Amino acid sequence: MSRLQPNFPGGTGNEPTAIKRLGPMCARILLAALCLFSCAPAQTMPSPASPSSLDSPVGQWRTVDDVTGKVKSIVQIREQNGVLYGTVEEVFSPPVPHPLCIHCPGQFRNRPVVGLQILWGLHKDGAEWTGGQILDPETGKIYRCNLSFQNGDRTLRVRGYIGFSLFGRTEHWLRVAAP
Repeated sequence: MSRLQPNFPGGTGNEPTAIKRLGPMCARILLAALCLFSCAPAQTMPSPASPSSLDSPVGQWRTVDDVTGKVKSIVQIREQNGVLYGTVEEVFSPPVPHPLCIHCPGQFRNRPVVGLQILWGLHKDGAEWTGGQILDPETGKIYRCNLSFQNGDRTLRVRGYIGFSLFGRTEHWLRVAAP
């Protein structure tokens, strides 16, 4: 044995130089770590070419009142030329049968809420959709709007605001399961 490569307790003297330097306990830990990481399942990333439901909120959504937590309506979101639009398909427990958008401005005034376009102009911007607007049929107010996913693609965070996103309100819509 040379002075540069002492024989460690438990070593046979035939180990490669790197293992002799580490010692038998460190060598066992290193070997266990290598085995652990080489046997771990690989994380797979979705192929950029494969479409994913996380790519788009297109589909049907249950709107949930942010105050009461009750489902208010079903909104169908569609995409046209990279822009999102949303239309009310059904209203639950309306205050009157066949409600109209009586407080809405301009072209929306006195139109039936069912069939009313309440979401428009949203473009994909990274992980969210921005630059659009949303109409609240109950108040008739139009807000700037951002959409983003939470909890995978099952919950849509809908943020309506005036001016800055700090001043507004958020609803969480739930994806309607495909039949």
